[in-house]
Amino acid sequence: MMMTTILVTLVMLLIWQINIVVVLSFVVIFLGMELTFLSSVLWSVRDGSWIILVFGIVMFLIMYIWNYGSNLKYETEVKQKLSMDLMRQLGCNLGTIRAPGIGLLYNELVKGVPAIFGHFLTTLPAVHSMIIFVCIKYVPVPVVPQGERFLFRRVCPKSYHIFRCIARYGYKDVRKENHLAFEQLLIESLEKFIRREAQERSLESDGDDDVESEDDNSASRVLIAPNGSVYSLGVPLLADYLDMNNPISEASTSAEVRPEFWIDPTASDPEQSLEKELSFIRKAKESGVVYLLGHGDIRARKESWFLKKLVINYFYAFLRKNCRRGIENLSVPHSHLMQVGMTYMV
Repeated sequence: MMMTTILVTLVMLLIWQINIVVVLSFVVIFLGMELTFLSSVLWSVRDGSWIILVFGIVMFLIMYIWNYGSNLKYETEVKQKLSMDLMRQLGCNLGTIRAPGIGLLYNELVKGVPAIFGHFLTTLPAVHSMIIFVCIKYVPVPVVPQGERFLFRRVCPKSYHIFRCIARYGYKDVRKENHLAFEQLLIESLEKFIRREAQERSLESDGDDDVESEDDNSASRVLIAPNGSVYSLGVPLLADYLDMNNPISEASTSAEVRPEFWIDPTASDPEQSLEKELSFIRKAKESGVVYLLGHGDIRARKESWFLKKLVINYFYAFLRKNCRRGIENLSVPHSHLMQVGMTYMV
């Protein structure tokens, strides 16, 4: 209970930004009551109150093991992500057959190509003509407007048709949305991103420094935590996206994006190139959208300490096996789902 009070106090100060007098009153009243309760429990340990302490320790261990395993899994995925040199060597066909359609690959990375994608390439006989890496992150605001839900950037050159999408949700947003509405909003946001990208490219080619400086001044700040969480430092959210090469940088969204893009030397006519890409997206959408779910598990190496093997291979594995899967929140028909498992040695 004391930890809950401390965390709520931080939320009141940093997110809700409540008056300091109200926060201090809350801390004095509730923390005083909880300290009184804790002292009475410690005083009566011999009379049976040790059960409460044991229960608290068990809950702490469960949360610690889950946090430790999740962070270890994320760090391993970051280290084992595919290099851009490898993607360039594979070419725009990715060394396989590109079938019509859109593949939404869910993963936790906010930068780079996840290793699970390479597993898809080696496991499946073909991949979709358009791939979107979808990363779901929660930001410290109650509700994220629909128009600011998605942040896009290109992952590879334009001919690859691979994008990174960060779907942002507030702590009051409900993720059980209809998959058709989700797909429609995502495609519309992607089209806005591409139009904005073409407009920025045209402005840069014309050398319009005034517009560039205006966009820079209007950009908001976004912060990425070590665990990959994306936080906007402005409330309400401004539709901006993060340049992943810097911890805090100027950002963009599907509507206000100042993207980091690849220059395609084959695009002689910007308008024709834009319409061609938009037409490609619409045709891929008509061919169907498939949700590619990669289930990454971690196992301790043989040379690891016994305690680490016990925590990762048994306790954390048991928690992951019994936790609520992300598939539960997608509301997607099973005919549109494709799942591939992958094990990381840590």
